[in-house]
Amino acid sequence: MKQLTVISGKGGTGKTSVVASLAFLADQVVLADCDVDAADLHLVLPPTPLSSHPFSGGKQAFIETAKCQLCGTCQKLCRFEAVRGPDTQSGSPESGYSIDSTACEGCGVCAHFCPAEAIRFTDAQNGEWYISDTRVGPMIHARLGIAEENSGKLVSLVREEARKLAKKQQRSTIIIDGSPGIGCPVMASITGTDLALLVTEPTMSGLHDLQRVADLTAHFHIPTIIAINKWDINPEVTAQIKETAKQRKIPVGGLIRYDRSVTAAQISRKTIVELDHAPAAADLRQLWDTVAKALFAEA
Repeated sequence: MKQLTVISGKGGTGKTSVVASLAFLADQVVLADCDVDAADLHLVLPPTPLSSHPFSGGKQAFIETAKCQLCGTCQKLCRFEAVRGPDTQSGSPESGYSIDSTACEGCGVCAHFCPAEAIRFTDAQNGEWYISDTRVGPMIHARLGIAEENSGKLVSLVREEARKLAKKQQRSTIIIDGSPGIGCPVMASITGTDLALLVTEPTMSGLHDLQRVADLTAHFHIPTIIAINKWDINPEVTAQIKETAKQRKIPVGGLIRYDRSVTAAQISRKTIVELDHAPAAADLRQLWDTVAKALFAEA
């Protein structure tokens, strides 16, 4: 079983469109949508949900008002200002203290120091993850709740479930749609993967972001390939990206031309390679040939 992770320096570079096309071209694939903060692979590959599961990435405090002695210790100690005081304006201080679930960081200080043991510290549900079928193969994907954190932990869970499913169904390839940038969820997306495909675009910001992501994959000693999307909109910067890749000894595995058919594919919820007339489809097929050779090359 081999794992390919597709990432980019920032959002909007066409990473998910590339993932969907490569998944269509691959055999025996399991998809893992690890861009859990802004998942959109399901827009191109509509999933048929088979099961859903809650995700708990942390804990949250809850005050049992019947036990609360209104001492205010919790409010004094909470550095996140998550403890609300009694509603004195309404003239009913007996309303007691409560926890603002949005502000609570789940540190547990309030529960630890409450003299009345009136604060429960329980698992918080931060989102859901799903096992679904798509027309190219099974997909593990997730949805993080609004303003919820711990996306790195959710990414690790999605990848682990994808591995279990691939092993169970004896599928040879896992293609991971990673998060953009270089943060915690990206590290969780690439750790232990067999190959990272960096999708970039020929702009100066794209070149800058590419170097940051390339530094990240180099740090984790992950074999890396670069694909330049819309390379022909700025051949001069494309040349600079190629030179940067050469200096870093990273192969440029594919050049994807600017193609209005990409938008047509997105509107019709198809991958680009499903449109026979799309010029960019030929570029993506060539990219997959290069990626597959690198992914399944004998060590």
